[in-house]
Amino acid sequence: MNRDIGRWFMFAVIATASACATAPSAPTVPELRPGILAGYLAPEALPDSLTLLPPAPGADSATAQADAVANRTALALHGSPRWQLAIADAQLSFPDAASTFACALGAEPNATTTPSLYRLLRRTLADAGLSTYAAKRSYARARPFMVNGEPLCTPDDRAMLESDGSYPSGHAAIGWAWGLVIAELAPDRANAIFARAYAFGESRSVCNVHWPSDIDAGRVMGAATVARLHADATFTADLAQARRELQTLRASGLGTSRDCEAEAAALARGQ
Repeated sequence: MNRDIGRWFMFAVIATASACATAPSAPTVPELRPGILAGYLAPEALPDSLTLLPPAPGADSATAQADAVANRTALALHGSPRWQLAIADAQLSFPDAASTFACALGAEPNATTTPSLYRLLRRTLADAGLSTYAAKRSYARARPFMVNGEPLCTPDDRAMLESDGSYPSGHAAIGWAWGLVIAELAPDRANAIFARAYAFGESRSVCNVHWPSDIDAGRVMGAATVARLHADATFTADLAQARRELQTLRASGLGTSRDCEAEAAALARGQ
């Protein structure tokens, strides 16, 4: 793995080995780093962000000016419940990340009751995130906190973020990919799931680490990645098994331990 890709994976907190549970019949999935599962797609099969996306907005462009206006609005949320939710959304480590969509879904995926879905989330994280790197390396766009001098929601990540291009957003790509996958498994909850996936991307603006155009471009890459994944037999097999697992979990009525009222209030505050 080259240095640029390695920097991206440092954003995810390293999960413990116990978080790697899979279904008994599932093959062992290699790790790119300890706790970070390899994706489904080979590097050459990943969507090419340099081909699919327009160039990063120039400093004097209308898009960059609109980004700056939106950024000033997002900065007003510093310290609010929406800011706290953005901090939680910034963490891509498992098992915590598996519950991101629990309120929207009405159920909480985990390694024990939904091992195939858990594996889907962990592996598509790598696919969607890595799909952004051709453009990230090429454009090396400065992040908002580097321009405006205001705080970011994950200060411990400052040095890593400063060396990692802002355009497109890897987090937004991951969140949108996850939303597409989960909505396919629970179409009756699709609107709530897509709304949460959209908010997951917006959290990067609240965090002061991405411009809105970075986030929009990340969603394009997330969608392109999921479209490509549907041609992968291992992914589609996991998807079918995950659908059965999720149906069983939702029928159990176990719900989620997340404070969904507080999450809804935070999201409403950030609109």
